[in-house]
Amino acid sequence: MTDVLRRGRASLAFGFFAQGVAFALLVTRIPAIQDRYRVSDALLPVFLAAVPILAGVGSVVSERLVRRVRPSRLLRWSQPVVLLALLGVGAGHRVAVLAVALAVFGLAVGALDASMNMLGVSLQRAYGRSIMLGFHAAYSLGGILGASLAWAGAHWDLALWVSYLPVVVLLLPTALVGSRWYVDGDREGAEGAGTGEGTVGGGVGAGVGFKVLLPLCLVMTFAYIGDSTVSNWSAKYLQDVLGSSEQLATVPYNVYMVTTLVGRALGDFGVRRFGAVAVVRGGAVVAAGGFAVVASAPGAWVGMLGFTLLGLGLCVLVPQTFAAAGRLAAEKDGRPGASDAAVARLNVFNYVGFLIGSPLVGALGDAWSYRGAMLVPMVLVLVTVVYARSFEGQPDRYGGGHERPRTADVGRGSNGL
Repeated sequence: MTDVLRRGRASLAFGFFAQGVAFALLVTRIPAIQDRYRVSDALLPVFLAAVPILAGVGSVVSERLVRRVRPSRLLRWSQPVVLLALLGVGAGHRVAVLAVALAVFGLAVGALDASMNMLGVSLQRAYGRSIMLGFHAAYSLGGILGASLAWAGAHWDLALWVSYLPVVVLLLPTALVGSRWYVDGDREGAEGAGTGEGTVGGGVGAGVGFKVLLPLCLVMTFAYIGDSTVSNWSAKYLQDVLGSSEQLATVPYNVYMVTTLVGRALGDFGVRRFGAVAVVRGGAVVAAGGFAVVASAPGAWVGMLGFTLLGLGLCVLVPQTFAAAGRLAAEKDGRPGASDAAVARLNVFNYVGFLIGSPLVGALGDAWSYRGAMLVPMVLVLVTVVYARSFEGQPDRYGGGHERPRTADVGRGSNGL
């Protein structure tokens, strides 16, 4: 089973990577999409808001689907749909086609995000040590590659479908082949579990109430408010507030993505060494410090230092929040697949934060000042420190005192798990 887990880990990491590429190719070419379909400035926000809203719907639907099918199957078929929907966005000509393609993309992304993180959480529990940040590092790497490919397509003035087609042709079959090795860590040997038989109030994970997950839902929301602030406002802030050139204003988000990758690539080692609580607290403090530097920066280069700190701080919060939700669900409801429902519910707040963050900063910036607006996500991210105890007990370094494996886990370990 050791080789099975290793192959499962590698194939899931590739799934995260492919999703990072696809999402970056969509969001970084929004101006080109708007031009291709002649979408007005008034209508564009409607399209942009529809994607995370439908993704939230997809995540809610996933919670119900995984009561009857394994998350690996949901992931196996949602990822090709995302890639084909991306191609549909690039290949159409009418606004109606764009609306359908984005709707399919949003619904499939919700299912994809939820099922990827379900598998990541269950694999981490099977490994008995922190590996969740590594999956999200693969997503960040995919995002960097996708953004680079988008830049190349824009630089050479390629049609959207010309930019998207080679990526889809390469990633789609590779992801399908890799999906053969997905591992449902908590459900291995439990075929048929989680169908809702013998449960009260809605099947697998029904015992995990919203009240239990509320602190983690808030952390997830605050983290994505911070992330959407960087992705949507970093360029404008550097250029309009800090007086940078248009070219230099494109740098902060790239720096943010690179530092996010570095932080996640090293984050699992930090969790194993210091524990999840310390890493989450440290990440929240560093991210809040980054917002403070951005808000008080006298010039563009100091502002970029702030965005660098933001990448290093925010990058650890989301993966650890998913892991904590899976652990809490397993403690409250030990049935196979219990953590899957919790992860799906938590994933909805990914999109809540994304929807709130950008309009919140924009409204505060217009009504008050953009420097002052940066202090709001700073305070929200800092609130994470209050909820850090919710991250206790996650797998990090057995033998180091943070969490001892349960008897059942030891038994599985003797068989190679």
